[in-house]
Amino acid sequence: MDIAGYLASIFIGITLGLIGGGGSILTVPVLVYLFSLDAVLATAYSLFIVGSTSVVGSFSYLKKGLVNIKTAIVFGIPSITAIFLTREYVLPAIPHKVFKIESLIITKDILLMLLFALLMIAASYSMIKKDQEPIDEALSQKPFNYFQILFQGVFIGIITGLIGAGGGFLIIPILVNILKLPIKTAIGTSLVIISINSLLGFLFSLSHTSVQWGFLLSIAAIAIFGIIIGSYLSTLITATRLKPAFGWFLLVMGIYILIKETLLR
Repeated sequence: MDIAGYLASIFIGITLGLIGGGGSILTVPVLVYLFSLDAVLATAYSLFIVGSTSVVGSFSYLKKGLVNIKTAIVFGIPSITAIFLTREYVLPAIPHKVFKIESLIITKDILLMLLFALLMIAASYSMIKKDQEPIDEALSQKPFNYFQILFQGVFIGIITGLIGAGGGFLIIPILVNILKLPIKTAIGTSLVIISINSLLGFLFSLSHTSVQWGFLLSIAAIAIFGIIIGSYLSTLITATRLKPAFGWFLLVMGIYILIKETLLR
Protein backbone atom coordinates (compact mmCIF):
# COMPACT_ATOMS: atom_id res chain seq x y z
CA MET A 1 0.00 0.00 0.00
CA ASP A 2 2.91 2.35 0.69
CA ILE A 3 4.27 1.79 -2.81
CA ALA A 4 0.81 2.54 -4.25
CA GLY A 5 0.72 5.69 -2.12
CA TYR A 6 4.06 6.95 -3.43
CA LEU A 7 3.01 6.26 -7.03
CA ALA A 8 -0.26 8.10 -6.41
CA SER A 9 1.74 11.05 -5.01
CA ILE A 10 3.51 11.39 -8.37
CA PHE A 11 0.11 11.34 -10.07
CA ILE A 12 -1.06 14.20 -7.81
CA GLY A 13 1.76 16.41 -9.07
CA ILE A 14 1.41 15.35 -12.70
CA THR A 15 -2.29 16.23 -12.66
CA LEU A 16 -1.62 19.66 -11.17
CA GLY A 17 1.06 20.32 -13.78
CA LEU A 18 -1.09 19.17 -16.68
CA ILE A 19 -4.46 20.78 -15.99
CA GLY A 20 -3.75 23.29 -13.20
CA GLY A 21 -6.11 21.75 -10.68
CA GLY A 22 -7.70 18.54 -9.49
CA GLY A 23 -4.53 16.84 -8.28
CA SER A 24 -4.87 18.24 -4.79
CA ILE A 25 -8.25 16.62 -4.31
CA LEU A 26 -6.53 13.22 -4.50
CA THR A 27 -4.15 13.99 -1.63
CA VAL A 28 -6.45 13.30 1.32
CA PRO A 29 -7.83 10.00 -0.08
CA VAL A 30 -4.24 8.88 -0.79
CA LEU A 31 -3.16 9.71 2.77
CA VAL A 32 -6.25 8.11 4.36
CA TYR A 33 -6.68 4.96 2.27
CA LEU A 34 -3.12 4.17 1.17
CA PHE A 35 -1.09 5.50 4.15
CA SER A 36 -3.78 4.83 6.80
CA LEU A 37 -3.75 8.31 8.37
CA ASP A 38 -6.83 9.61 10.17
CA ALA A 39 -8.81 12.17 8.18
CA VAL A 40 -8.05 15.21 10.38
CA LEU A 41 -4.29 14.63 10.24
CA ALA A 42 -4.55 13.93 6.50
CA THR A 43 -6.17 17.34 5.89
CA ALA A 44 -3.24 19.06 7.65
CA TYR A 45 -0.63 17.05 5.73
CA SER A 46 -2.52 17.69 2.50
CA LEU A 47 -2.25 21.46 3.01
CA PHE A 48 1.55 21.22 3.14
CA ILE A 49 1.81 18.85 0.16
CA VAL A 50 -0.60 20.87 -1.98
CA GLY A 51 1.00 24.19 -0.98
CA SER A 52 4.60 23.20 -1.63
CA THR A 53 3.69 21.51 -4.93
CA SER A 54 1.72 24.54 -6.10
CA VAL A 55 4.63 26.87 -5.26
CA VAL A 56 6.84 24.97 -7.69
CA GLY A 57 4.08 24.84 -10.29
CA SER A 58 3.45 28.60 -10.11
CA PHE A 59 7.08 29.59 -10.91
CA SER A 60 6.78 29.11 -14.66
CA TYR A 61 3.52 31.09 -14.76
CA LEU A 62 5.08 33.94 -12.77
CA LYS A 63 8.07 34.08 -15.13
CA LYS A 64 5.74 34.27 -18.13
CA GLY A 65 3.61 37.00 -16.54
CA LEU A 66 0.57 34.72 -16.38
CA VAL A 67 -0.42 35.66 -12.82
CA ASN A 68 -2.92 38.41 -11.97
CA ILE A 69 -1.40 39.72 -8.72
CA LYS A 70 -4.36 42.00 -7.88
CA THR A 71 -6.79 39.10 -8.11
CA ALA A 72 -4.50 36.84 -6.05
CA ILE A 73 -4.38 39.45 -3.26
CA VAL A 74 -8.11 40.30 -3.22
CA PHE A 75 -9.03 36.62 -3.41
CA GLY A 76 -6.31 35.51 -1.02
CA ILE A 77 -6.93 37.78 1.99
CA PRO A 78 -10.49 36.57 2.75
CA SER A 79 -9.45 32.99 1.94
CA ILE A 80 -6.58 33.10 4.45
CA THR A 81 -8.87 34.59 7.11
CA ALA A 82 -11.48 31.87 6.53
CA ILE A 83 -8.81 29.14 6.63
CA PHE A 84 -7.45 30.42 9.95
CA LEU A 85 -10.91 30.57 11.56
CA THR A 86 -11.84 27.14 10.19
CA ARG A 87 -8.63 25.37 11.30
CA GLU A 88 -8.42 27.17 14.64
CA TYR A 89 -12.06 27.12 15.76
CA VAL A 90 -14.47 25.23 13.48
CA LEU A 91 -12.54 21.96 12.94
CA PRO A 92 -11.57 21.47 16.64
CA ALA A 93 -15.19 22.21 17.63
CA ILE A 94 -16.59 19.30 15.60
CA PRO A 95 -17.25 16.45 18.09
CA HIS A 96 -15.74 13.01 17.56
CA LYS A 97 -19.24 11.51 17.29
CA VAL A 98 -21.29 13.87 15.13
CA PHE A 99 -24.59 11.99 14.80
CA LYS A 100 -26.05 8.50 14.40
CA ILE A 101 -28.30 7.07 11.66
CA GLU A 102 -29.67 3.74 12.91
CA SER A 103 -26.56 1.53 13.27
CA LEU A 104 -24.26 3.93 11.39
CA ILE A 105 -22.29 6.31 13.61
CA ILE A 106 -21.00 9.34 11.72
CA THR A 107 -17.70 10.30 13.35
CA LYS A 108 -15.61 13.39 12.66
CA ASP A 109 -13.32 11.42 10.31
CA ILE A 110 -16.27 9.94 8.39
CA LEU A 111 -17.91 13.36 8.08
CA LEU A 112 -14.75 14.86 6.58
CA MET A 113 -14.45 11.99 4.08
CA LEU A 114 -18.12 12.37 3.11
CA LEU A 115 -17.58 16.10 2.53
CA PHE A 116 -14.53 15.19 0.49
CA ALA A 117 -16.50 12.71 -1.62
CA LEU A 118 -19.19 15.30 -2.35
CA LEU A 119 -16.52 17.80 -3.35
CA MET A 120 -14.92 15.23 -5.67
CA ILE A 121 -18.27 14.69 -7.37
CA ALA A 122 -18.75 18.46 -7.73
CA ALA A 123 -15.23 18.78 -9.14
CA SER A 124 -15.88 15.96 -11.60
CA TYR A 125 -18.80 17.90 -13.08
CA SER A 126 -16.68 21.00 -13.71
CA MET A 127 -14.09 18.84 -15.49
CA ILE A 128 -16.46 16.65 -17.51
CA LYS A 129 -18.60 19.48 -18.87
CA LYS A 130 -17.48 21.05 -22.12
CA ASP A 131 -15.38 24.18 -21.63
CA GLN A 132 -16.62 27.50 -22.95
CA GLU A 133 -14.93 29.16 -25.88
CA PRO A 134 -11.48 30.58 -24.99
CA ILE A 135 -11.63 34.15 -23.77
CA ASP A 136 -9.79 36.63 -25.92
CA GLU A 137 -7.29 38.84 -24.08
CA ALA A 138 -8.72 41.99 -25.68
CA LEU A 139 -12.26 41.08 -24.58
CA SER A 140 -11.37 39.90 -21.11
CA GLN A 141 -11.68 43.23 -19.32
CA LYS A 142 -14.50 43.32 -16.79
CA PRO A 143 -15.19 45.63 -13.80
CA PHE A 144 -13.61 44.15 -10.67
CA ASN A 145 -16.44 43.03 -8.38
CA TYR A 146 -14.78 43.16 -4.96
CA PHE A 147 -17.79 41.86 -3.03
CA GLN A 148 -18.19 38.83 -5.27
CA ILE A 149 -14.50 37.98 -5.11
CA LEU A 150 -14.43 38.43 -1.31
CA PHE A 151 -17.43 36.09 -0.99
CA GLN A 152 -15.85 33.47 -3.25
CA GLY A 153 -12.56 33.80 -1.35
CA VAL A 154 -14.28 33.09 1.97
CA PHE A 155 -16.04 30.05 0.46
CA ILE A 156 -12.79 28.60 -0.91
CA GLY A 157 -11.07 29.31 2.43
CA ILE A 158 -13.69 27.33 4.36
CA ILE A 159 -13.39 24.40 1.95
CA THR A 160 -9.57 24.49 2.12
CA GLY A 161 -9.58 24.74 5.90
CA LEU A 162 -12.03 21.88 6.40
CA ILE A 163 -10.74 19.24 4.02
CA GLY A 164 -7.25 20.33 3.00
CA ALA A 165 -7.94 20.65 -0.75
CA GLY A 166 -6.52 23.65 -2.58
CA GLY A 167 -9.68 24.14 -4.59
CA GLY A 168 -8.10 24.83 -7.97
CA PHE A 169 -10.98 23.08 -9.69
CA LEU A 170 -13.29 25.65 -8.02
CA ILE A 171 -11.02 28.70 -8.28
CA ILE A 172 -10.27 28.38 -12.02
CA PRO A 173 -13.95 28.47 -13.12
CA ILE A 174 -14.49 31.49 -10.86
CA LEU A 175 -11.53 33.36 -12.39
CA VAL A 176 -12.55 32.44 -15.95
CA ASN A 177 -16.34 32.83 -15.76
CA ILE A 178 -16.65 35.72 -13.29
CA LEU A 179 -13.45 37.72 -13.80
CA LYS A 180 -13.07 36.72 -17.47
CA LEU A 181 -9.38 35.93 -17.10
CA PRO A 182 -7.75 33.97 -19.95
CA ILE A 183 -7.45 30.31 -19.00
CA LYS A 184 -3.65 30.28 -18.69
CA THR A 185 -3.69 33.39 -16.48
CA ALA A 186 -6.46 31.80 -14.41
CA ILE A 187 -4.37 28.64 -13.90
CA GLY A 188 -1.28 30.65 -12.89
CA THR A 189 -3.26 32.89 -10.53
CA SER A 190 -5.02 29.85 -9.07
CA LEU A 191 -1.69 28.14 -8.30
CA VAL A 192 -0.44 31.25 -6.46
CA ILE A 193 -3.67 31.47 -4.42
CA ILE A 194 -3.49 27.73 -3.62
CA SER A 195 0.18 28.05 -2.59
CA ILE A 196 -0.48 30.84 -0.11
CA ASN A 197 -3.74 29.41 1.25
CA SER A 198 -2.45 25.88 1.72
CA LEU A 199 0.91 26.71 3.32
CA LEU A 200 -0.63 29.22 5.72
CA GLY A 201 -3.40 26.72 6.45
CA PHE A 202 -0.74 24.17 7.38
CA LEU A 203 0.95 26.70 9.68
CA PHE A 204 -2.41 27.34 11.37
CA SER A 205 -2.69 23.57 11.95
CA LEU A 206 0.68 23.10 13.67
CA SER A 207 -0.65 23.89 17.14
CA HIS A 208 -3.08 20.94 16.81
CA THR A 209 -0.87 18.56 14.81
CA SER A 210 2.08 16.29 15.55
CA VAL A 211 4.02 16.21 12.26
CA GLN A 212 6.12 13.30 11.01
CA TRP A 213 8.41 15.51 8.96
CA GLY A 214 10.36 12.74 7.23
CA PHE A 215 7.21 11.14 5.85
CA LEU A 216 5.58 14.48 4.96
CA LEU A 217 8.64 15.87 3.16
CA SER A 218 9.10 12.65 1.18
CA ILE A 219 5.50 12.75 -0.10
CA ALA A 220 5.79 16.46 -0.91
CA ALA A 221 9.07 15.87 -2.80
CA ILE A 222 7.49 13.11 -4.88
CA ALA A 223 4.46 15.31 -5.67
CA ILE A 224 6.80 18.17 -6.65
CA PHE A 225 8.66 15.78 -8.95
CA GLY A 226 5.28 14.91 -10.44
CA ILE A 227 4.32 18.55 -11.11
CA ILE A 228 7.65 19.10 -12.91
CA ILE A 229 6.80 16.12 -15.14
CA GLY A 230 3.24 17.39 -15.59
CA SER A 231 4.41 20.90 -16.52
CA TYR A 232 6.67 19.41 -19.20
CA LEU A 233 3.92 17.12 -20.50
CA SER A 234 1.52 20.09 -20.69
CA THR A 235 3.61 21.41 -23.59
CA LEU A 236 2.99 18.14 -25.46
CA ILE A 237 -0.57 17.21 -24.43
CA THR A 238 -3.65 19.45 -24.46
CA ALA A 239 -5.48 19.69 -21.14
CA THR A 240 -8.87 19.72 -22.91
CA ARG A 241 -8.52 16.02 -23.67
CA LEU A 242 -7.32 15.05 -20.21
CA LYS A 243 -9.83 16.99 -18.09
CA PRO A 244 -12.95 14.95 -18.99
CA ALA A 245 -11.14 11.63 -18.39
CA PHE A 246 -9.85 12.85 -15.02
CA GLY A 247 -13.34 14.15 -14.24
CA TRP A 248 -14.84 10.68 -14.73
CA PHE A 249 -12.10 9.25 -12.51
CA LEU A 250 -12.99 11.74 -9.76
CA LEU A 251 -16.69 10.89 -10.12
CA VAL A 252 -16.01 7.17 -9.65
CA MET A 253 -13.69 7.86 -6.68
CA GLY A 254 -16.23 10.17 -5.04
CA ILE A 255 -19.00 7.58 -5.33
CA TYR A 256 -16.64 4.88 -4.01
CA ILE A 257 -15.77 6.96 -0.92
CA LEU A 258 -19.47 7.65 -0.24
CA ILE A 259 -20.24 3.91 -0.39
CA LYS A 260 -17.14 2.90 1.61
CA GLU A 261 -17.79 5.37 4.44
CA THR A 262 -21.49 4.50 4.77
CA LEU A 263 -22.59 1.11 3.38
CA LEU A 264 -19.30 -0.81 3.74
CA ARG A 265 -18.65 -0.02 7.40
